[in-house]
Amino acid sequence: MDTHNFNQYQQYQDPIEVQNVESVSTAKTFLSRVFSWMFLGLATTGLLAYYFAATPSLIGALYNPLSGGMSMLGYVVMFAPFALVLLMSFGINRLSYPAMVLTFLVFSALMGMSLSFIFLAYAAASIYMVFFITAGLFGTMALLGYTTHTDLTRFGSLMMMLLIGVIIASVVNFFMHSATFDYVISFICVAVFTGLTAYDVQKLKNIGGQVNVQSGDASAGKLSILGALTLYLDFINLFLALLRIFGGRKN
Repeated sequence: MDTHNFNQYQQYQDPIEVQNVESVSTAKTFLSRVFSWMFLGLATTGLLAYYFAATPSLIGALYNPLSGGMSMLGYVVMFAPFALVLLMSFGINRLSYPAMVLTFLVFSALMGMSLSFIFLAYAAASIYMVFFITAGLFGTMALLGYTTHTDLTRFGSLMMMLLIGVIIASVVNFFMHSATFDYVISFICVAVFTGLTAYDVQKLKNIGGQVNVQSGDASAGKLSILGALTLYLDFINLFLALLRIFGGRKN
């Protein structure tokens, strides 16, 4: 091929192929930001959970192991993250990008304070073991969701219906106090959040191929925070379900 023909070939490349290459590159950039924010959120949660659990005055302000109950501050810390999830999910168009970042970090910190109780209920070695199991399982399903060419939309819809069922069952068991039922729910949770991880990564990959992450567009930044929140919740819920199944409780 001579120089003229080569230049002509470059000029008349298939525009669909060029667009696909750009879409894949954009999706990778978007997902790298999503996972960066997710890891920052998990690190914030983990460090604060450990710090509160290791500081008697702080953990005592949230939870009284002698009475087995939580203080008023403990209930605030427990339920405040739900409010922040709703704020980020439904207020994404009204919140600025810096406000989304701040809300996500506050959410991660409150989750760390709330999850500090697991260090009171479970042996530290057990917590670390389950964390690494969760990381391995989460990473495997995230890779599957990113690489598969199968459309997981219907699968994701099924997982969401199962999740609603799990929430209802958990509310019922809150009054029943059945250890066996709680054990069954935990296994279902593992299946649900394992599946949702693959589905959510594929969904975020598709979103990432359609946003302009290089222009500094605030909407792309806010979507990356919302994506990080989604994967963060998948990871945390998978971790807690596995901990209830395999975690060694303190005597």
